[in-house]
Amino acid sequence: MIEASTFWLRVAAGLYAVGLLHSLLTAVRQGQSALGVALSAFRLAVILHGVAIVELGLGSGRIPVDNFYQTVSLCAFLIALAFVATEKRYGFGSASVALFPLVFGMVLVAALETPMTPSQDEGFRGVLLVVHIVLVLAGYAALFFTALSAVAYLMQERRLKSKSGSALLEKLPPLATLDGMLTKSLGLGFAFLTLGLIFAVMWAFFYSNSSWIGNPSITISLFTWALLLIMLFLRQSAGWRGRKAAVMALAVLGCSALTWVTHLGLESTLTP
Repeated sequence: MIEASTFWLRVAAGLYAVGLLHSLLTAVRQGQSALGVALSAFRLAVILHGVAIVELGLGSGRIPVDNFYQTVSLCAFLIALAFVATEKRYGFGSASVALFPLVFGMVLVAALETPMTPSQDEGFRGVLLVVHIVLVLAGYAALFFTALSAVAYLMQERRLKSKSGSALLEKLPPLATLDGMLTKSLGLGFAFLTLGLIFAVMWAFFYSNSSWIGNPSITISLFTWALLLIMLFLRQSAGWRGRKAAVMALAVLGCSALTWVTHLGLESTLTP
C-alpha cells in the first residue's frame, strides 16, 4: 500500500502543477483566463491526494504523521481541502494565485520521501544546478528592479504630497506607471524564484536525499519565497497597491539579500 500511496501522491503533485502554472502565468500576465482549468485539475488532485493519504494510513495502521514528509503531505491536503470548500461556497478564486504554489510545493516535497540512489550522471547533475542558478539569479534581478520601482514610487509620492522636489524627481514616471512596473517585476521575480526552488528540490532529491532539510540557506530561501507569496496574494486578493506594496517589496529584497549572504557564508565554511 505504501508504493500505491507514493504513486497517487506523485500523480496528485503533477495535477497540482497545473495550478502552479496558472499562478505563474497570472503573476506574469496579470490575468485569470485559465482559472477554470486549473481549478478542475486542483480538485482532482485533492481527491487523489486523499486516496494517497488513506492508502498510507491503511498500510501503517495509524494516522500518517510519522515523519516530516507525511506531516507536510497531510497539512497540504487540509489546506487544499479547505480552499476547495471555500472557493465553492464563496467563489474566492483569487486566493488560488498563492495557494496553488504553496500546496504544490508542499506536495512536491512530500512526494520525495522515498530515497533514491544518488545519480552518477555528472552531466544531468550539472544541468539541474546550472538551471537552478540561472533562474535564481534572474529572480534576484527582477526583485532588484522591483525594489528600484518601489523606491521611485515612494520618492514620487512624497514629492507629489509635498508639492516640491528637485528637477530630477520631476522626471520620475507617474505613480500608476511605477506601480505597474513594480507589479510586473514582482511577478517575474516570483516566477523565476519558484522555478529555481523546484529545480533545487529536484537536485537535492537526486543527490542529497533528505540532508537538505533544515539547511539554513534553504530555510531562509523558503522564507523569502513565502514573503513573495504573501505579497502576491495581497496584491491579487486584497488589492494592495502604492505605499504598502512598495514597502513590502523592499522587505522582500532585504530577505533576498540575506539569503544570498547566508548562502555565500555557508559556501565559505564548507570550502577547505
